[in-house]
Amino acid sequence: MIPPDESIDKLPGHTTPTWEVELLISGVAVFAMLQLPGWLNDRLMFLLPRFEDSLRASLIMVFSYSMGAAVILAATFALHLLLRAYWIALVGMHSVYPDGIRWERLRMGPIERQVMQHRDGDFAAMVERADNRASVVFATGVALATILLVLTVLVVGLFAAGMTIAMALRWQVHAERVLLIGIAIVLGPSLLISLLDRRWGARLPEGNPLRRLIAAGFNLYARFGFANKGGVLGMLSSHHGRWRVQAIATAAIAVCLCGAMFGQLAMRAPERLGSYAGFPRFDKHTVNMVDAAYYDDQRDPLRSRMVPFIQSAEIDGHYLRLTVPYQPDRDAAAMRRTCPAAAKIDDADARAAATLHCLAALHPVTLDGKPVAGLRYDAGSDAQTERPALVAMIDVRALAAGRHELAIADASPAGDDPSLSDPWVIPFWH
Repeated sequence: MIPPDESIDKLPGHTTPTWEVELLISGVAVFAMLQLPGWLNDRLMFLLPRFEDSLRASLIMVFSYSMGAAVILAATFALHLLLRAYWIALVGMHSVYPDGIRWERLRMGPIERQVMQHRDGDFAAMVERADNRASVVFATGVALATILLVLTVLVVGLFAAGMTIAMALRWQVHAERVLLIGIAIVLGPSLLISLLDRRWGARLPEGNPLRRLIAAGFNLYARFGFANKGGVLGMLSSHHGRWRVQAIATAAIAVCLCGAMFGQLAMRAPERLGSYAGFPRFDKHTVNMVDAAYYDDQRDPLRSRMVPFIQSAEIDGHYLRLTVPYQPDRDAAAMRRTCPAAAKIDDADARAAATLHCLAALHPVTLDGKPVAGLRYDAGSDAQTERPALVAMIDVRALAAGRHELAIADASPAGDDPSLSDPWVIPFWH
C-alpha cells in the first residue's frame, strides 16, 4: 500500500534534492569531457616536437595529470548519467507497479529468494539506493578531478617560475628536476604538517607558534582545494572508512592516469596496437619501408614521426621539394658540439647565416647513393605545423622513370660526423 501522503506520481520523499542539477551538469558536460582528452592529446602532440628531451618528459607528466582529470570527469559524468537513468527506470517502475516485486511469483529456490530479498529489500529502498549511488559517484568524481587539476596548476606554476628564473640567470638545469622540486614544494609541507599534527598536535597549547603554523598550513591547503579530510572526501571517509575511501580514490586516479598515458602511447605508435607481431618491422634506416611520414600528402602533421619528407611518393614535376624539420633535441645538441662559435656571433643576420650553414652540413643528402650536386638548403617551415625546417629543391628532370631513393643524414647527438649516423631513406617514383 502507498502511504496516504504520497502518490505514485511523485518522486520518493528521500530523493536527493540536487538530482535535477546533477542531470543538467552531466548532460551538458559529458560530451565536452569526452572530447577533452583527445583535444589535450592533440595539443601535446603539437608541443612535443618543439622542445628538447628534458622538457618533453616534463610536458608528458603535466599533460598526463591534466588528461587524468579529464578522463575522471568524462567517466564520472558518463557513469552518473547511466546511474541516473537506472534510477529513473526504477522510479518509473515504482509508479507502474507500486506493490514492488512479487517474489512468490518468481521461479527460484528458497535460498536464492532469501538472498535477493535480503539484498534488494523493498522497492522503495532500491530506488533510494540507486539515487544515493548516483549522487555519490557524481560528487566523488568531481572532487578527485578538482584535486588533480589544482595539483597540476600549482605544479605547472612553480615549474614555469623555476624555469624562468633558471633561464634569466642562465643556469643549466634539468627540467625534470625542476618539475620534481615543484611537486615536492606542493606536497611536501602537507605531509610534514600532517605528521607534526598527529605526533604533537594534542600537546601544543593554544597560542603556541608551532600550533599556529600548522593551523595556517592546513588553512592554506584547504584554500587551494587540498582539504581531503573535509568536503566530499571527508564526508565519505567519515561514513565509509578513511582507508577504504582513500584506496578507492587512489585506484580511480591511478587507473585514469594509466589510461591517459596508454592513450598517448597508442597515438604515438598506433601500429603497436593489434596482432601485428608477424609483420616485418623496420626502423628509419631501411630502404624497405614506405612510411607515410615521408610524404607530405600522406602524413599526419601531429602524430606522424618528425622526419624529413617530400611532397609525394610520385614526383611528376621537375623538382623534388625536401623538407627537413628542425629537431631541438638532436639538431641543437649537434650544433653546440660541431659549430659552437655560430651562436656567439653578435650580428643577427651573420649568426643566422652561420647557423643555417651549420645545419646544412649536419644533413647532407644523397640521391641513389650519390651526393646531390649543388644542394642548397634555405630556412623555411613546415606549412602544416608551422615548425621551422630546412627546405631544399632538388632537380629530378634527368632521373630515369622508376624507383629512386633519397637519403638524408641524421644529426645524431652521439657522433660528430653526420656520415657516421644512419640516414633516413625516402623512396619515391619519378
